[in-house]
Amino acid sequence: MLEKLRLRLANPDAILPMAILGLLVGLLAGGIIIAFRLLIRYLQSFYLPPGPEDYASVDVLYRLLLPSLGGLSIGVLFHFMPPSSRNIGVVHVIERLTRFHGYLPFRNAALQFVGAALSIASGHSVGREGPTVHLGAASGSLAGKWLHLPNNSIRTLIACGVAAAIGASFNTPLAGVIFSMEVVMMEYTIGSFTPVILASFSATMLSRQVYGNAPAFIVPALQMGSVQELPVVFATAITVGLIAASFTALLHYFSTLLTDVPPWARMALGGLITGLCAVTVPQIMGVSYGVVNDTLLGQVPLWLMLSILILKLLATAAGLGMGLPGGLIGPSMVLGAMVGGSVGLTVSTLFPGEMSSHGFYAMLGMGAMMGATLQAPLSALMALLELTANPNILLPGMLTVIVSGLISKELVGGKSIYLRLLEARGLTFRHNPLAQSLHHIGVASVMNRDFTASERFASRETLQHLMKRSPRWVVVKEENRPIALLPGADLALYLEESGEEEEVDEEQQIDLMEIPANRQKLTAVPRHVTLWEALDILDKEKSNASYVTREDSSQLGIYGILTRKDIEATYRYSE
Repeated sequence: MLEKLRLRLANPDAILPMAILGLLVGLLAGGIIIAFRLLIRYLQSFYLPPGPEDYASVDVLYRLLLPSLGGLSIGVLFHFMPPSSRNIGVVHVIERLTRFHGYLPFRNAALQFVGAALSIASGHSVGREGPTVHLGAASGSLAGKWLHLPNNSIRTLIACGVAAAIGASFNTPLAGVIFSMEVVMMEYTIGSFTPVILASFSATMLSRQVYGNAPAFIVPALQMGSVQELPVVFATAITVGLIAASFTALLHYFSTLLTDVPPWARMALGGLITGLCAVTVPQIMGVSYGVVNDTLLGQVPLWLMLSILILKLLATAAGLGMGLPGGLIGPSMVLGAMVGGSVGLTVSTLFPGEMSSHGFYAMLGMGAMMGATLQAPLSALMALLELTANPNILLPGMLTVIVSGLISKELVGGKSIYLRLLEARGLTFRHNPLAQSLHHIGVASVMNRDFTASERFASRETLQHLMKRSPRWVVVKEENRPIALLPGADLALYLEESGEEEEVDEEQQIDLMEIPANRQKLTAVPRHVTLWEALDILDKEKSNASYVTREDSSQLGIYGILTRKDIEATYRYSE
């Protein structure tokens, strides 16, 4: 049954089995995210009072030492890990999807789990969404690899894990689905939506059993008073766009700074910068959702919003840029809330009158900042809706997300912050429609099974017996290894023409590598790879034909024949 399942999943239309797998991966990812959040809370319980994060209640010396020593400890942990295991986060997931067919190593995920928990618990200005995305993606990838599923289905399971992680971590199931497609996979496919939605659903339902179903921010149903406030909405969007571009540039700068020093030194420096900022403004520490909620309620003064904006911008860019594990979406939403709240409060002070609360503009700023940094407007809008449970924010939110995104896009070259960080590692991402299409189809769903196999030297009687069912292809073997492919029609024509001679020896040994035929060089292609990977193998081997075999080369078995023309025909048909 499992073997049949693997072959079926090579077809992108195998929605029912993928839906079941998506549901299971959602539960797996949801359980891991719950464990991750519980670990963070357990570590924080040693120095924070029960309830929401309150770093302001911690002594000044602790606020300096916690992130500094935390950064040093995490750096030492990373220092003794192999360099290949230090790559973590959303950028790592995108890189593995682009260059390694979605195979996410367990060691990197384990380091992410421990390192990010230490980073968040020690008060660094990072979020938990980056680590959860990595952990969710690794859940899908490792489950698919354990089951030996084809690579095209593993990519879908990664999308399921990402959606599940976002949904379980923030109680935002729909935003999780869109984030997975828009930011990580960077594509929308109809076949992927069903399993991804079910994964996000199952993970979020599991998370709600532990954390309840209340939205992240408990605020009134804020809304825009009238169209006369549109200039203020524009001003908020423009300001957020400028800050988003600055944040992206600053993070890129720190990512390329001191790259030749050991990890422990870079991370200790990042922690020290955070500690120095936290001495004066402790609200920048941790995920800072408490101060965001107060800002949405209009309870944070202008001077504090500006202080948080400046110092959290520096602390986040320095910490993440220096390699500390953590996410940047949470901090970006905090920055956006401070920008929006500051603009709204400033305008209402300069021009008194009937105007929406500056908490309304803080809410707009949150979504705009997320959309501008990620270049993902739809994800930002859905996150804003689910985090606040306020549908009134959607209409003005659409304007601010698009305007801020356009401004940031023009200033930073039209790329999301993740792609900029990918470039900082010396890697590039290119959108290739052909690769995108062929990555979704496994070779097992396209291969031709109408073939037979013969040793290179065979008698006429043996060959005539093989050709009774008129196979399309004949695989020529030598010492039981495939060496060439010839059309069955060519062999049949040769047997017919040579059989017309008067004296025919039925026991005559015929060399299939010498008869007139349109032979092609054969190369092996594992059955779990996608059509794009198969095309890459054919290019490297300078071949136009392949035989599909087991992943374990010690057990030779031919499942089917795949030619370059078959791959090209599939792409043309899918268009």
